[in-house]
Amino acid sequence: MNYPFSKIGQRLGGGSGIGDLMDDLGNALANAGPNMKMLGGGQPAQVPEVNAIWQKRLSEIAADDTATRKMLTTYDPPKGNPEFIQAIADMLRKTFGWNVGPENVCLTSGGQTAFFYLFNLLAGTMPDGTKRKILFPLVPEYIGYAAQGLDPDMFVAVKPTIEHTGPNEFKYYIDFDNLNIGPDIAAVTVSRPTNPTGNVLSDAEILRLSELTKAKGIPFIIDNAYGAPFPKIIFTEASPHWDEHVILTLSLSKLGLPGTRTGIVVGPAEVITALSSITAITGLSNPSIGQQIALPLIRSGEILKLSENVIRPFYREKSLFAQKVVREIFGDRFKWHMHRSEGALFLWFWFPDLPITSSELYQRLKAREVLIIPGEHFFFGCDDTHWRHRQECIRVSFAMQESVIRDGLTIIAEEVEKA
Repeated sequence: MNYPFSKIGQRLGGGSGIGDLMDDLGNALANAGPNMKMLGGGQPAQVPEVNAIWQKRLSEIAADDTATRKMLTTYDPPKGNPEFIQAIADMLRKTFGWNVGPENVCLTSGGQTAFFYLFNLLAGTMPDGTKRKILFPLVPEYIGYAAQGLDPDMFVAVKPTIEHTGPNEFKYYIDFDNLNIGPDIAAVTVSRPTNPTGNVLSDAEILRLSELTKAKGIPFIIDNAYGAPFPKIIFTEASPHWDEHVILTLSLSKLGLPGTRTGIVVGPAEVITALSSITAITGLSNPSIGQQIALPLIRSGEILKLSENVIRPFYREKSLFAQKVVREIFGDRFKWHMHRSEGALFLWFWFPDLPITSSELYQRLKAREVLIIPGEHFFFGCDDTHWRHRQECIRVSFAMQESVIRDGLTIIAEEVEKA
């Protein structure tokens, strides 16, 4: 049967860049042989010390009837488990001095869901018929945002300035001279560290964006899926930031719990109330498993120590290894630049004058059992479709085993050289 879909149905059910890529990656991986090198996706690494903590927590919960019931057999309120919410608020208030309470915190079924709710709550067609948009002050930006607007053309982005910071190394910066926050902008959004590039906006950049948005009376949304205060996959100096107009999102995924789908939103009370209402309508309540596993670590502050002393150095070493291998393998065989690795799980490569697009390179690499993410999908909201740079970049994960990283980078070099 060919049933007619609504406009929203067509938008949500008609496919998306991230959906196509995730299907492609998933099918390729499912049908792959033992030599598949999975350097795409955002799957966190297996950190033995962290996995041991989760196993211990699961054993403790399984041995406690009350804890088991809380985790598996009861609905939490739409906002999230009250004990978990209180623990998050207490930790942020005690550690950073932020003026937050339980009224400023809610849970969502993963960070991706939080942004779908936030974008469509704040932007789109307003009650007076006007259109408002979400502004990304720096692209490339997370591909998962790209198709989340229920209204078309909900996103607008600003091209970055590019600074060469070392041999074969560059960094994107916000072009504040061309950053226009007009009356049609509903909120400004950044990820920190940035997925896909590993860029970390400086404290000065964050403060400037915060001041600009506060003056305009609009929210400033900061996606901390990889950032501070946890899981703190940051390799440079960066202080957590919050203010009365800031909406901060956190996640348990990159701590090593992606399967629990636990997103955390810290923001103004009226936004939190609205998000809780949306959760009640769309899903009744959120998954309890992640909240129950992490609760004692948040209460004790152990989650901050784990992030600082285990997770951060683990990924820092993986980044340094991958960068070393890149320089060994790429050498001077062709033109290449790598974004300065300041955080997250990825290296971002730019191949100036690449005669094929990053999507074509993706297909060639997939045929050789190397999976990466083509860069052009991360430049949504940017009007300059003729900017060749957007088709010369790829994202590569360094979260895999060292042998997979080395073999994958070797094949990437061979295919770029052939092109």
